[in-house]
Amino acid sequence: MSRAVEPVAVGPLLRAWRNTRGKSQLALAADAGVSTRHVSFIETGRSSPSREMVLTLADALDVPLRERNALLEAAGYAAVYRETSLGAPVMADVHRALSHLLNAAAPNPALVVNRCYDILMANGPAQRFLEFFAPAWSGRSNIASLVFSPAGLRPALANWSEVASHIAHRLKSELSGKRTPEEDAVLLDVAAVEADLRKQSAPRTHASSILIPISLTRGEVALDLFTTITTLGTPLDITLQELRIETLFPADASARTALDAIVTP
Repeated sequence: MSRAVEPVAVGPLLRAWRNTRGKSQLALAADAGVSTRHVSFIETGRSSPSREMVLTLADALDVPLRERNALLEAAGYAAVYRETSLGAPVMADVHRALSHLLNAAAPNPALVVNRCYDILMANGPAQRFLEFFAPAWSGRSNIASLVFSPAGLRPALANWSEVASHIAHRLKSELSGKRTPEEDAVLLDVAAVEADLRKQSAPRTHASSILIPISLTRGEVALDLFTTITTLGTPLDITLQELRIETLFPADASARTALDAIVTP
């Protein structure tokens, strides 16, 4: 017979976040404007924090909004941060702003992704870029799936192990807290890829590199790229906090020429 999993109390959750952030109880207390004794009592369960105290400590620990909801629920309070679909009417202005940023990035490929790397929006250069290097792809519109799969970008990535290792690490970090069943499935894919990576030699970046390169080849075309990540400032919605605008840039002049030839309609 299976046993029900006991819910985690707010004290251990706060202690875990404090340890993740590398803060002592004294440092957290100073940042939150409370006594070290009070922090200690909350972590050990000797004191039940108010809703405002949970939010104050979460803010001092820079806890993501999704996990702040989890902390509130663990303390017996209702979640306060909503998660709104990017396609909802209330998101219309944000959607227009994201479209402007994507269009302004051209001719560089740019995509809007969530914490699972699902592609929510993409500019024309990004679509043509993916069609060129993964012409047979018919799977999920997801960067991680594209990189991990032999039917996606994997055959074109000269440094696949390096790129896949980086994405796997990012996904494990992004999905380290409360997850949906779909997000659990993503971590199963990550575990499978990590098992594959362990069979290969450790990925290494050339000593002269200042960024992890994305090295792609197809036929006579070869180019090195690097990425930048843009986030939205001061979000109060879970969806907005977890959005990432990823833009690909050529690493040198020859890559610029090759990229332009690929993305120009």
